[in-house]
Amino acid sequence: MKSPRSAATDESRAEISEILRKVRKIELRTRGLVRESFGGEYHSCFKGEGIDFEDFREYQPGDEVRTIDWNVTARMGRPYVKKFTEEREMTVFVCVDISASGDYGSIGPSKREMMAEVAALLTFSALQNKDKVGLILFTDEVELYLPPKKGTAHALRLIREVLHFEPEGHRTSLNAPVHLLKNAVRKRSLVFLISDFLFQEDLGNDLRIVNRKHDLVAIQVSDPAELALPSVGYVRLEDPETGQQVEINTSNPRVRSAYLSESGRWQEEVDRQFKRLSIDKLSLRTDEEYLPILHGFFKRRVGREVA
Repeated sequence: MKSPRSAATDESRAEISEILRKVRKIELRTRGLVRESFGGEYHSCFKGEGIDFEDFREYQPGDEVRTIDWNVTARMGRPYVKKFTEEREMTVFVCVDISASGDYGSIGPSKREMMAEVAALLTFSALQNKDKVGLILFTDEVELYLPPKKGTAHALRLIREVLHFEPEGHRTSLNAPVHLLKNAVRKRSLVFLISDFLFQEDLGNDLRIVNRKHDLVAIQVSDPAELALPSVGYVRLEDPETGQQVEINTSNPRVRSAYLSESGRWQEEVDRQFKRLSIDKLSLRTDEEYLPILHGFFKRRVGREVA
């Protein structure tokens, strides 16, 4: 008969093994997607800041006259131009909402599991592009901050934390991560803000400032049952962030209609606020494949920048 300590140890090992299995599964899937199609779109869509001076070289027919360095030309007795290389390296932050509502999943993966996979896809795309990636996990407070780094080990830790970090808070608020991005992250960064955006707050001017300081992309992850109630009779619903419960009859068409209307108004308000702040936003659902939506978004963004 096993002692309580050995039983607990076996349980802990099994839990760790399960965590590693999930992380490995997400790594294999997202790395494949990056290699096959997504990495190139990321590379085209998100560019580093400006160009860096590399060296001088002798002028050749067809070179831009404005690149001639007249001081070097005077010293050498023949025209020389400045040679530049594009500075592609960026700092990327993946900011993920790990409040209690993310654990919900009516079918398929939970919202948090989908957030972890999307975060992994973006992370491996950034690493392939030789960018550094940092992580911010938040509820109504910043729960974890990982400074930007490169490397596969760092990426795997990021995935593991998004999947299994145990937060202190339960509710959703953007105030804490926005404050951190606004005041503590000095270098201009590409920021992916991933959340279900189940909050009861106005998106204030601080988020507008963050969007101007950084390149901000909002990614909303929703579950289909949050948008429209299925007809399954009497059910008890609980708000995971507040613990408040209510019993309703989902077979009543008026109940489902009222729920659909209210969820529609809420979604319109979320979309309106991001639009008012000129923040790019895309919506994903746990019952739909996310890659075509990301493809479409990045293609539209590249087209907009070219235009």
